[in-house]
Amino acid sequence: MYKYSAKSNLVLSVLSVLALLAFFAVENSKVDVKRAWFNEKLQAAELSAEAMEYLRTLRLEKGIVVDDINDPNETLLIGQEYSPITTDRGYIESKLTSLNPNFAAVVVQCLHDAGVQKGDNVAVAMTGSFPALNISALAAMETLGVNPLVITSVGASNYGANDPWFTWLDMEKALNDAGIFHCQSIAASCGGGNDLGRGLSPQGRDMIKDAILRNDIPLIHEKYLENSIAKRMDYYHENANNKPVKAYINIGGGIASLGSAINGKIIPPGVTEFLPGHNFPVKGTMILMGENNIPIIHLLSIPELAEMYGLPQSPVPLPDPGDGEIFVQKKYNLYVAGAATAILIILVLLIYFGERRFIKLGADVVPGTGKDPERFDDSDDFPVL
Repeated sequence: MYKYSAKSNLVLSVLSVLALLAFFAVENSKVDVKRAWFNEKLQAAELSAEAMEYLRTLRLEKGIVVDDINDPNETLLIGQEYSPITTDRGYIESKLTSLNPNFAAVVVQCLHDAGVQKGDNVAVAMTGSFPALNISALAAMETLGVNPLVITSVGASNYGANDPWFTWLDMEKALNDAGIFHCQSIAASCGGGNDLGRGLSPQGRDMIKDAILRNDIPLIHEKYLENSIAKRMDYYHENANNKPVKAYINIGGGIASLGSAINGKIIPPGVTEFLPGHNFPVKGTMILMGENNIPIIHLLSIPELAEMYGLPQSPVPLPDPGDGEIFVQKKYNLYVAGAATAILIILVLLIYFGERRFIKLGADVVPGTGKDPERFDDSDDFPVL
């Protein structure tokens, strides 16, 4: 009896094995549970994939050659490293990550988290740097039935929409002409330095202005950045139809939206409902909206954003719509977890009460001798007189 007490190696070993078996049973019993707004997320992702495929087909018909090294998924949404309208440094890994149509589900999640409802105004700042992310945002807003107020900075960073003859505005118009989306920019600027295309050649700036003109979009071209920011705020207000703006989406690093590059790092990616207290160097439209208690949806730092919402980095091939933790979450089977826990608790209690009984018996009998401890001294093996 003594060797099978709670302290014995056999009992401890059996308990350890049973605990491990319970752990594996619980881990292997996880089930997939659809996350909130699953249907809307899936619909938005499918619409995003449809829009990307439409642009791909359109460009192939025009004889555009695929660069299957820089664009291994052959989306034709990865631009050149440099072109006359390339404004800033961009990282190809971020561009490849942004091609996932399931970012549309991320935007659906963010809009719901921000409290946006059908028919609400959503102010949006886009650039040419992330055309696929622009598409995903539009797909999400189209699905939810919100009213996007989009202002675009046409210039693009490396590997963005930097083809002067097929800028983001040209993509936007093509998607609207095809009836896939029903929203075009309410205004556009060159982007780049000071929102005027500073750092580009005169030819590059002229190419951007030509793109704005051929798409019949009002041009924002102010001498000072502060004036460009104010002009954007005016456009948002004028196009809101006397209804409040319920959220602000920033896509990319447009200077008029951020105000300063450092602001893009101060505001975390995803949803920010309350602007953190900070002495912002220059207040772009994103900061001004935040100061008016308008939730900000900040779509920058793409690798971090993808990790936050369970999307892969630079995936090849591209995931299908509906693939990712943003749609389905693995959860423990509560029945299996409860049963395993109950069994272990019962075993521990049985051992506890058995050990307690054993200790009580040992108060009258010295273990292994059967002798009265009050009359037995195990040091000399003689009775105590």
